[in-house]
Amino acid sequence: QLQLVESGGGLVQPGGSLRLSCAASGFTLASYTIGWFRQAPGKEREGVSCISSSGGATNYADSVKGRFTVSRDNAKNTVYLQMNSLKPEDTAVYYCAAVEFRLCVLWPYEYDYWGQGTQVTVSS
Repeated sequence: QLQLVESGGGLVQPGGSLRLSCAASGFTLASYTIGWFRQAPGKEREGVSCISSSGGATNYADSVKGRFTVSRDNAKNTVYLQMNSLKPEDTAVYYCAAVEFRLCVLWPYEYDYWGQGTQVTVSS
């Protein structure tokens, strides 16, 4: 069974850092583009970042450029999202998603498989 599992969320103070992980089971991530998305209460799901299957291409939302970094370790079947200089407006449930043989885009409807999400709360 194809499954994505996010981890690494939590409560952090403004200016702090977190690293999210997206681990795959039941399939090999190496041929999949992975996207990170987030959804805050009352808001639509928005794209945060994505990384191509090889890791050679990445994309970021303007709101996180320079603060977030996406990376992948295909040997570990895991994708990461390093989040630095966190702000209260980064508070949301973060999801990873996978699509095979597609370009790295931040449009959620392009992705076929989704994790259950991990909560990130930035507050003092």
